[in-house]
Amino acid sequence: MYCGDSKIILIIAAAGVGKRMKLGYPKQFLEIDGKPLFIRSLEVAERSEYVSEIIISTEQESIELVEQLCKKYKIFKVKNIISGGDERQYSIENALEYCEDNSIIAVQDAVRPFLKEKYFYQALEMFEEDLKIDGVVVGVPLKDTIKRVSIDGKVIETPKREEYIAVHTPQIFKGRILKEAYKKAREDNFLGTDDSSLVERIGGKVKILIGDYDNIKITTVEDLKFL
Repeated sequence: MYCGDSKIILIIAAAGVGKRMKLGYPKQFLEIDGKPLFIRSLEVAERSEYVSEIIISTEQESIELVEQLCKKYKIFKVKNIISGGDERQYSIENALEYCEDNSIIAVQDAVRPFLKEKYFYQALEMFEEDLKIDGVVVGVPLKDTIKRVSIDGKVIETPKREEYIAVHTPQIFKGRILKEAYKKAREDNFLGTDDSSLVERIGGKVKILIGDYDNIKITTVEDLKFL
């Protein structure tokens, strides 16, 4: 297990509105067993010796509610609760303003409630073992055969499944390059698919940390069946 001095700043992306869930309120506030989804990840971080502080990016109108829920569930590591942007990328960019360049920054989806502490210390170990890497991303090998298709649905090719990974969060990076990547994306008006894509875009080296298949993101009504 990692035993160095580095501590992680955890950014929770909780500014989604949950249109696909049709709840009428943001899905991160959906209660399962009496507890909001986003609180589950916060509790893992609160207990972890590897996380020094937490920043939550949420909708402006939800800031007070998030503050109340953090107090209720005794999440004391939360240092800032800030207003997010129109896109997830802009919400994370806002949160990065509160992070030092020399920090280690982890980004976690608020609606991915099965965060495990092992992802933190395993990522820190990878940074220690390979000083050349800039980021560590949790993901899992694909189970299904993948087809690349055209716009009209015709199969173009069947790529090798073992060459692909389904990417999850947390995604963990050295602070300096993550902030640089977000700044460059803003300058170029580039919208990426995840945090890693921005770091990769400026030449950053990212490694995959094989995670667990239960680390799902609650996006649709069907996902609730898993819960």
